[in-house]
Amino acid sequence: MNSKYLIAVLSLLIFNSCSKDPNTYIEHLEGYWEIEEVQLPDGSKKKYTYNDTVDYIEVLDSMAGFRIKLKPGFDGTYETSKDTEQFTIKVENDSLNLYYKTPFDTWKETVLLATNEQLKVINKNKAVFLYKKFTPIDITK
Repeated sequence: MNSKYLIAVLSLLIFNSCSKDPNTYIEHLEGYWEIEEVQLPDGSKKKYTYNDTVDYIEVLDSMAGFRIKLKPGFDGTYETSKDTEQFTIKVENDSLNLYYKTPFDTWKETVLLATNEQLKVINKNKAVFLYKKFTPIDITK
C-alpha cells in the first residue's frame, strides 16, 4: 500500500472520529443548568460564582421544548418565573440550533457542546454561554 494513500486514509479517519454529530447533543439538553461563564465577542469573560436563578430545559418528543427560569429554595423547592420560552430544535449545517419564540421576541442559539455536566451555546450577538449542571443545596444533611 502506498504510504501517501495510507496517511490520507488515516487522516480522514481521525478527522471523522473527531467531528461531533450535533444530534448527540439533544439527549443532554434536558435538566437544570446554571451559568458558569459568559465569553463576550471581544474575548472578555464574566464568571458567575453565584446564581440566584437556574434554567430548566425540557425537550419534548417532537424536536421541540421549553426553557424556564427557576429560583431554587434551600428546602429543595423552586419558585418559577412563569415565563416559558418555547423552542424548536433543528440540525442545520452540522450544528444543533434552538429557535426560541415568545410573545415578545424570536431568536436562535447554537449548541456548541452538550454533555451530562456542561452546556455551551452561542447567541446571535456572538456571546458564548457556558452552563454547568445545577446541584441543589441540601441543608437537611
